[in-house]
Amino acid sequence: MHKIIFYPVGNGDTSQIILSNGKRFLFDYRHIKKAEDDESPEIDLCSRLRSELAEDDRDYFDVVAFTHGDKDHIENSTDFFELRYATKYQGNGRIKINELWVPAAMILETATNDEQSAEFVIWRQEARYRLKEGKGIRVFSNPDKLKDWLTENDLTIDSRRHLITDAGQIVPGYNVFSDGVEFFCHSPFIKHVDGGDVLRNEASLVFSIRFEIEFNSFNYFAIGDTSWEVLEDIVHISKDHGNDSRLSWDLFNTPHHCSYLALSDEKGALETIPKPLVKELLEAGKEGAYIVSSSNPIEDTKPAYNQQQPPHIQTRKSYEKYLKKLDGAKFLVTMEEPNQDKPEPLIFNIGKDGITRWKKFAPAASIIISNPAPRAG
Repeated sequence: MHKIIFYPVGNGDTSQIILSNGKRFLFDYRHIKKAEDDESPEIDLCSRLRSELAEDDRDYFDVVAFTHGDKDHIENSTDFFELRYATKYQGNGRIKINELWVPAAMILETATNDEQSAEFVIWRQEARYRLKEGKGIRVFSNPDKLKDWLTENDLTIDSRRHLITDAGQIVPGYNVFSDGVEFFCHSPFIKHVDGGDVLRNEASLVFSIRFEIEFNSFNYFAIGDTSWEVLEDIVHISKDHGNDSRLSWDLFNTPHHCSYLALSDEKGALETIPKPLVKELLEAGKEGAYIVSSSNPIEDTKPAYNQQQPPHIQTRKSYEKYLKKLDGAKFLVTMEEPNQDKPEPLIFNIGKDGITRWKKFAPAASIIISNPAPRAG
C-alpha cells in the first residue's frame, strides 16, 4: 500500500508520497510560522513532518523536490533541512535530503541576491553545490544555459548527464518492479529556460507518477504552478510522441492553488472555460478520480467571483464539472477538510483496488472511504 498526503498549508504546496517499501518523497515545503499557534487553521508542518519521520525512525527524506522557487513552495524550508554547502545549515536536528530534485531554472536564475528571496538564493546555492559535487541532486531540463553554466564552472555536460532528466523521460533510480512507482517528467521544456528570461511558473516541475500494484496501474498527475500554455504543450507533445497514456489520471492536483490561469487566460463570469487541449487533459481522468486543490477555502459567494488572487470559484466549478462527467469521486480543498477551522492532511492509499481516501471520523476510529478507480490492465 502506497500513500499520498496533501498538507493544509494555506495557499501553498506541500505533499508527500510514501511507498510501500518505506521510501519517502516530499514535494515542496511551506511552513507558516503562525501555524505553530494552535489557533491557526494551517498545519504546523515542521512538527508534523518531524513526528512522521520519528515514527519511522528516520531523519531524512529519500527525495525532496521543489517544483519551483516561489515563496509558497519553499517558505521556512531552510530552517528545516540540512544543507551540504554550508556548516551553519547542518546538525541541530535538521532533516537530511538524500536527493534534491529541482528544475534547471532554479540553478540558473541570475538576478542579484537583493532581487530574490533569501531562501531562494540559499536553495540555489545548495543546488549548485550538489551539481558541482556530482551527487545528491537531479536537475530537470537540459538547456544551453545549463551547459554554459557547467562550462563556466570547469565541468562538462557529459560529466553531469547522469544527473539530468529531460521532459519526456522517466526519472532513473525508481521503477515499478522494485518500488512500484515510476516518475515520468512532462515539464519543464528546454524552451522555458533558453527562450528568454527564466520564468519560474512556466519552468516548474510536472510529473505523471504511475503506481503499479499486481499489474494494475494508477496515475497521479502532479503539477507545480504551471500555466495553461504549458499544459497545452504537454498534451500536444505527449500525443505526438505516443505518450497518451501519460495524460490519464486517477488523482490530479490543481496548478497554482486553483487559479484560472491553469485553465485559460480568461477567468469567466461564472465558470472558467478551459482551453481545448487543457480540456482534453481534464477529460483524461478516470472513473472514481479525485482532484485536489492545495489552497485556502473556495466559497461560492458573490465577493468570491470578483476575487483577483487564487483560489477562484469559477475554476473550481470547471474542475467539478469535468469531474462529474468522468463519474469522478470528489473535488477536495486542503483547507476545507474535514472543516475550515481545523483542516487535517488529505491522505490517499493506493492499493490493488485503486486510490482510496482515508478519512478519520472520530479520535478512536478510522475508516477508508472507498471510491476506488476501476482496475487497469
